[in-house]
Amino acid sequence: MRNKKRRWTIRGILSFLVLCTLIRQWFMGNYEGMFMCVLTLVLFGVPTFIEQRTDIDLPPVLEGIIYCFIFAAEILGEVNSFYTRIPYWDTMLHTMNGFLMAAIGFALVDIFNRSKHFSFKLSPLFLALVAFCFSMTVGVLWEFFEFFMDTHFSMDMQKDWIVNSIHSVMFDPEGMNRVGHMQIESLMVNGEDWIAQYGGYIDIGLIDTMKDLLVNFIGAVVFSVIGFFYVKGRGKGKFASQFIPKVLKRHKKQ
Repeated sequence: MRNKKRRWTIRGILSFLVLCTLIRQWFMGNYEGMFMCVLTLVLFGVPTFIEQRTDIDLPPVLEGIIYCFIFAAEILGEVNSFYTRIPYWDTMLHTMNGFLMAAIGFALVDIFNRSKHFSFKLSPLFLALVAFCFSMTVGVLWEFFEFFMDTHFSMDMQKDWIVNSIHSVMFDPEGMNRVGHMQIESLMVNGEDWIAQYGGYIDIGLIDTMKDLLVNFIGAVVFSVIGFFYVKGRGKGKFASQFIPKVLKRHKKQ
C-alpha cells in the first residue's frame, strides 16, 4: 500500500504540473503545446491500464521512472525546449530509454521462461541477449519514426549538429577510394555567412541518430548485464527486481 501511495503521489504531482502547463499553453495560444500536454496525461494512464487489463504488476520504481520519463520527454523536452536549452538532455533520455526497454524486453521473455506451459528453459545469457536486442530494436524503430516525421512533416526530431570539417572519398580527383579531408573555412547559403552565424556546416540528423543509438546501446548493455546476474542468482537481485514487471498469480474462484 505504501508503494502504491508513492506511485500515485508521483503521478498526481506530475499530472498537476502538466495541467498547469496546459493552462499556460492555452493562454499563449500554443495549440501544439496543448496537444503535448493532453498526450502526456493519456500516457500517464498507460501503466495503470496495463495492470488492470493484464496480470502484470509493474514495480513501483519502474512505474515511477516511466512517469518521470514521459514528463521529461514531452513536457520538459518538447514544450519547454529542454532538448535545445539543456545540453545532453536528449542523450540522457535515450540512455534511460535503452535501459528501460531492456528491462521490459527481459521481463517479457522471463515471463515465458517461468511459465509451466513451456517445455524449454532459456539460459541467463540468452535472456540477456534477447533483452538487449529488444531494446535496440525499439531504439531503431524510434529513429525510423523521427526520420519519417522530419521528411514528411518538416519537423526536426533528428536534431542538427554543427560540422567544422568533412571527410569524404568524393574529394579524390581520381575517383579512388581514398578519403579526402576538408576544413570548412567559408560557407555561404542564400547570401548568409554560416561560418559567422552558426560556426560551420549543419549536419541534418545523421550524427544525432548515431549518438542516440549509441547511448541506447549503453543503456541496453547495462541492464542486460544486470539481468544476466539476476537470473544467474535465481531472481535474488534486489536492484534488478525493481525494474522487471512480474506476473500476478490468478486467484481461483471458489
